[in-house]
Amino acid sequence: MLDGHHDAFSHARYEPLEQSRRDEAPEALRARFQRDGYLYFPRYLPTRVTEPVLEGMLQCLHPHIVWSDRRGTPVLRGEPFFESDPLWDALYPDIQAMESLHGLFHGDKLTELMQLVAEGVHFVYPMKMARVGAPRKLGYETPPHQDAHSHHAGPTMAGIWVALHDADEAMGRLTLLPGSHKRGVRPVHEAKGVGGVQCEIYADETLWHVSNVRAGDVIIFHSQTVHRAQANTDEERVRLSVDTRFCDYGAPVFSTNLEPHHGWRIPRLDWEYVYAQWRDSALKYYWRDYPALF
Repeated sequence: MLDGHHDAFSHARYEPLEQSRRDEAPEALRARFQRDGYLYFPRYLPTRVTEPVLEGMLQCLHPHIVWSDRRGTPVLRGEPFFESDPLWDALYPDIQAMESLHGLFHGDKLTELMQLVAEGVHFVYPMKMARVGAPRKLGYETPPHQDAHSHHAGPTMAGIWVALHDADEAMGRLTLLPGSHKRGVRPVHEAKGVGGVQCEIYADETLWHVSNVRAGDVIIFHSQTVHRAQANTDEERVRLSVDTRFCDYGAPVFSTNLEPHHGWRIPRLDWEYVYAQWRDSALKYYWRDYPALF
């Protein structure tokens, strides 16, 4: 079994993510999703859709993380920090309160993709997540895991992940284990990094799929697909991305998914705080009438 440290995958093999296009036949896309456990849509979202989220996150992270025109990415100013560090806890509530973050996953373009995978009506989880992958925190990257375990979710749930800017190998890319969703929900053990647990990786599972990404790239992955973040080995560049979960409408959704991300541990981070400055009330508490909360 592999451990959660950045050098644990030195014997892993890597191939590029299998690319998909929205204009392919729905049957072909669904078959690929069932085969590989994910779909990758390069440059799916236009910058006019992703830029408000990126700009909002940078405003919340200033002056600790700023945009560098020279590097074409966010860069760190000062010491690195990890999800749940005191500085991260201080900055994250305002990121969570961004109306653009939540609205992104209810827009027409992402709705199309989610309906494709769900084959009809779907439900978007209220918990939206923003990721800050800082450099110089080796060993704290997200270990291999399955969302079926961490979100207490069934097989119709899937994750949807959006790149907010270009990111290359040094910046800690999202990495998927193709076909791993077919082997069920796995045992877990404690590990350093986001989430605090790692699932079992079987001896024959050495081939991972990963690619450099560009702003607007979208990846959808099955709830049982094993995925992880590579280490950010750059000296200053930061990877920012956002994601959430969705399921077929009517599938059970566990109560921990109904709070703002990290609301269970950051005292002021509740829905009242998140919604306080929103201009549009259409998405406020939209999830309360969902028929399968438990």
